[in-house]
Amino acid sequence: MWSAPTTREILLVSALWITLLILFQAPGRITNSIAAVPFGFNITSKTNANVDSVPVPKSYKTRLSWGDKRVPKTKLLAHVPGWTIFDRLYLMNGIVYIVSDEPASIPDISLMLSKAKFIENGPGEIEGRRPDAEDIQVISTKAAKKLFGTGAQIIDGVTFYVNDPSQFITHYYHWSAELWFGFWRTYSALDPAISPTGHTSLPPPRRIMFSHLNGDHWRDYAAMNQWTLLSSAPSITLEFAEDFRERADLKRPFVFTRIILEDRSAVMYGYNFQRFQRISSVPFGLPGSVHWWMTIRHSIVSFAGVDVAYGEAKTLGNHTHQRVGESTSDTPVITYISRQSWGRRMLIPADHDKLVKELYKLRDNYGYEVNIVSMDKMSRQEQITLAAKTTIMMGVHGNGLTSLIWMNPTPRSTVMEFFYPGGFAYDYEYTTRALGMTHYGFWGADYFTNPDSPQVAYPEGFQGNSIPIDGAVVARLCHERLQLISELDD
Repeated sequence: MWSAPTTREILLVSALWITLLILFQAPGRITNSIAAVPFGFNITSKTNANVDSVPVPKSYKTRLSWGDKRVPKTKLLAHVPGWTIFDRLYLMNGIVYIVSDEPASIPDISLMLSKAKFIENGPGEIEGRRPDAEDIQVISTKAAKKLFGTGAQIIDGVTFYVNDPSQFITHYYHWSAELWFGFWRTYSALDPAISPTGHTSLPPPRRIMFSHLNGDHWRDYAAMNQWTLLSSAPSITLEFAEDFRERADLKRPFVFTRIILEDRSAVMYGYNFQRFQRISSVPFGLPGSVHWWMTIRHSIVSFAGVDVAYGEAKTLGNHTHQRVGESTSDTPVITYISRQSWGRRMLIPADHDKLVKELYKLRDNYGYEVNIVSMDKMSRQEQITLAAKTTIMMGVHGNGLTSLIWMNPTPRSTVMEFFYPGGFAYDYEYTTRALGMTHYGFWGADYFTNPDSPQVAYPEGFQGNSIPIDGAVVARLCHERLQLISELDD
């Protein structure tokens, strides 16, 4: 026979329910409804997820074991001279091993690695940089089993392996517009669907490994290398020659989950390098999205505080702002990077003064924003912020023009580079075109653009301080570009 619960029983049940409610509604509690955290770059998505959600933990695995079975083969994913992507590449005693039973399917080792010696001209220099069995080997699964034993320690994630000497690495252009530029162009071949906003499914790189570079020799004098790297890959770690030697001294095998090999000497065999003398030009032989650079560019300029808007109009007060340079209705920004206080490679003073006067006329007559700047007198944040909103960038051939890689590529985006007459280099010309923008080179009052660019030349006067420029011609071309007159004529 049922009887009514006692007061004590009612109090116990109520206490139990209150306890359960507190436990299951407590902040930060991990439940089965864990929001997935994307591993790839996704700088376009808005943060709506619960901040208390965490990724599902993965098992702690440090070793790839095969026991009595065949050693897992190395998989070639992409290759052009000097830039190669592998899965399951092996490393032991400081030697890179490609495990394959089809050696004919593997590129020549000279097209992947070298001795990492300084790039010098002269008899025997090329041959002296060629790799040998102390640098890289292609071995069969049988030979790998005998050498490695039953397993290898895992170097997880994506590794960027730089097999270069210290010769060029500390220069802002060579780091940001060649090394990092080329690395991302190579890696982006694995995601040809990178969107205009920079969204990609590719996971960020886990580490950079410098096999021949000491830890105190990768930073540039202006600290731009650090900004580029740590803003676009904030979780990345760096390993240097000391770390490489320590791995080698262990005399045990390691296996890279995924690795991008880079070698400046090997790049020099590439067709595009022989045309343009730029190591980052060679990966353009790989497939890829036209928006490949937007992942890196947007990360870096947003780190500087720029609202890239990700292609969406943004309303501030009663005014709607769009991406800089999006259409001919936006206010164009002209930035002249002056070298007049640099002491080398400068304009004739009178020509500089006239150029500044003509640019200010454009400002006064058409309402363009005009900036006359010396990059060495600006902070890193100021440099990147200015470049990000610049429509036309101009200046004498020099490191300051590296900032063009932070510009927003649009139909009007233009770089104008001033050379001593008869001189020309592809550094900024190719980089501009690689981003889908337009480049003009100037010899005084004459100018040229692709496909009519001249041959590379460094005549006497190239590095001097008497470089001529016709400011009126520059200003007229600026106005034509900003009105897209040439496109309308076509």
